[in-house]
Amino acid sequence: MAEYISDDGQRIVPKKSFEEHFRLVFKDDFDAFMRYSVSFLRRSIRVNTLKISVEELKKRLESKGFQLTQIPWCKEGFWIEHDTGRRDLGNLIEHQLGYFYVQEAASMIPPIVLDPKPNEIVLDLAASPGSKTTQMAAMMKNEGLIIANDYQGQRLVMLGLNLQRCGVTNTIVTLMDGRAFRGVLFDKILLDAPCSATGALRKSLRTFKTWNPNSVNRLSKTQKGLIETAFNLLKPNGILVYSTCSVDPEENEAVVSYLLENYKNADLLDIDLNIKRSQPFKEFNGKVFDKRISKVLRIHPQDNDTEGFFVAKIIKKA
Repeated sequence: MAEYISDDGQRIVPKKSFEEHFRLVFKDDFDAFMRYSVSFLRRSIRVNTLKISVEELKKRLESKGFQLTQIPWCKEGFWIEHDTGRRDLGNLIEHQLGYFYVQEAASMIPPIVLDPKPNEIVLDLAASPGSKTTQMAAMMKNEGLIIANDYQGQRLVMLGLNLQRCGVTNTIVTLMDGRAFRGVLFDKILLDAPCSATGALRKSLRTFKTWNPNSVNRLSKTQKGLIETAFNLLKPNGILVYSTCSVDPEENEAVVSYLLENYKNADLLDIDLNIKRSQPFKEFNGKVFDKRISKVLRIHPQDNDTEGFFVAKIIKKA
């Protein structure tokens, strides 16, 4: 078995089942995927324009020795470094005042693709800890309405704290299994689904030890239930963005293809972003996916030195 050394010196030997599975996913790119997955993730922030302008926050942070590099796909997003290597961004007064959110660069993509407007009713079906909820609230200028839901009361604590810190006032928090939503129709829905997080291994190296194919199968069933529920909650011509931080086709292309195959009024829209992307899977493990799956956005960690992410933009045709 191959072994890899992380940036903090840990010896990583992937489980046999992990390596076999993801060599099927990445083929000749498996070693590149592993090298990036055991390396430190670049720190990035998103300016909270509900409280401060992009230029004003840049001035404040640069005066403290931080260098900010623009993230190409998010005008409020920046990779951030310090002259001395300082990384404790959460201790900055600007963070405590809610002037910025520490958010991974690829994580900023789903709200940008959804593009919520100030006059719309939006559902964030799996909202905690609130990075994307607060991002959407800023995009909506605290107007319209966001329902931010999660399924565990403990997870709502962090969600509520982040909404408060960022000055979000257009959001109602709910607690339920996302598959239980009924009776309300939304203009737009974000489903950043619970997943195996194999695109975010560099944030949690223990996932190399805990990953197993049975949990992926269970997650895929949950994701299919959630995406079906979300689609049924859309108004005619409404938009659903489905996303995960997984690189597994069974949690991504397979889930979206399931929806397309079972709902004739579901269709995919193009995602036009200034970002390097990988080719979506047309088939995997003997399962052939819907041909429209070519329109989804698949990002591997080695593509842009970020987390791996998957994003699909779905329309409910009238």
